[in-house]
Amino acid sequence: MTRNIRHAGIFSLLLLVALIVNAARVQLVRAPEYDANPANRRPDIARYQQPRGDILVGGEPVTGSRDTGEHLRFERTYREGPMYAPVTGFASQEYGTSLLEHVEDGVLSGSDPLLATLPLWNDVTRARNPGGDVVTTIDAAAQRAAYEGLGGRKGAVAAVEPATGRILALVSTPSYDPGELSGNGTVVGRTWDELNAHPDKPMLNRAVRRTYPPGSTFKVVTAAAALDAGVVRDLDARTDSPDPYTLPGTRTRLTNASQGCAGASLREAFEWSCNTVFAKLGVDVGVTDMAATARAFGFNDAELRIPFAVARSTFDTSVDRAQLALSSIGQYNTRATPLQMAMVAAAVANGGQVRTPYLVERTTRAGGSTVAAAGSRPVREAMRPATAARLKRMMTDVVADGTGSKAAIPGAVVGGKTGTAQHGVGNSGMPYAWFVSWAQGERDLEPRVAVAVVVEDAAADRADITGGGLAAPIARAVMAAVLTE
Repeated sequence: MTRNIRHAGIFSLLLLVALIVNAARVQLVRAPEYDANPANRRPDIARYQQPRGDILVGGEPVTGSRDTGEHLRFERTYREGPMYAPVTGFASQEYGTSLLEHVEDGVLSGSDPLLATLPLWNDVTRARNPGGDVVTTIDAAAQRAAYEGLGGRKGAVAAVEPATGRILALVSTPSYDPGELSGNGTVVGRTWDELNAHPDKPMLNRAVRRTYPPGSTFKVVTAAAALDAGVVRDLDARTDSPDPYTLPGTRTRLTNASQGCAGASLREAFEWSCNTVFAKLGVDVGVTDMAATARAFGFNDAELRIPFAVARSTFDTSVDRAQLALSSIGQYNTRATPLQMAMVAAAVANGGQVRTPYLVERTTRAGGSTVAAAGSRPVREAMRPATAARLKRMMTDVVADGTGSKAAIPGAVVGGKTGTAQHGVGNSGMPYAWFVSWAQGERDLEPRVAVAVVVEDAAADRADITGGGLAAPIARAVMAAVLTE
């Protein structure tokens, strides 16, 4: 009898050990598999059981959370969602996250270990931190001026602070309301399908995720390359530039929209945007130096993040001389995001130095203590300081006496460059209207803002579409908004 009891005890002990081993296997070894199983709703229930942290502009939240009383309890809300969508992105229970909502999800959702007061405390207690906040660099007045200036036309605006790289405005239109994607009902599904099928692509962030031919705004880069390479030494010396200019090795003749470009000096050619002068300058500089200067400004950089990824702006390095001529006036395969062209203007304003742009100033815990701050940003020299000083003078001439007069701000020093970029097969598409600029208030020691504006579908006759007429007033409004604060 005693032996039977002993055998039963040993058998029961083996069953207990097997149970413990299996429990450990399920909880430790197979836990990731069960967590990822679509049938497991516990991670989602836990994720949406508390309010999400906020994204702040000027110290005020542009996001919020709404208590639905359902299993997935809190849904994301947005204040002036369409205006800030290119910054915030969306946070959807059905479709995940994008832009800042995505890259800062750990802080906003409370899952980032850095939010815990004590290291590993949450791993032991299985508690969840309150969502933290993300403080952006966006200037609310500049953002509104850009959004209202575009007025629903397809286009984008990017504005940066030249001395630091802080992004002051990031607007893309037409836009959408991220709040309409926050939940998980059938209405959300229909909205998602409609947005993705819309021909104007409202969820495309044109400011950082779309590249355009920059047209004549790229002449800032070409002028910098010509001055740094010593191809041009005197801004007022006549150039050996015929009008029209026959592209090397071809019978194709390049012409100008302005008169008097034959032999024009660099200053005159820049002020009146002479294609023939800058096309020949690009050929004279050569592809090696042109590519090096473009790269110094930020072209061909596939690693730029602000903190979400930015589309690569391109300057083709495998071109013949005719293609180089077109590339040097912002055509052929030359393409840029509005943020990249704002960086070009900022480099001129900042004495030839380019600061890496950034969108997040700092992240904080729910109580306000800092989790992480932006810190100093990398800087590189896009051109010599003397070259930047000469370009600043030429850009101010464009606004004072040339094609950019609609960007002028009383009492401020404003520099700019217009652009009208052809595109489509045989240049059949409606031209893009560009304007890049910077501005310095009368009491400022240095320029405070650099802006790039592109308008895709200008409501005007084709012949009347110009950066100076359509994009410059938008840039002016953004710059004025920054300078008046």
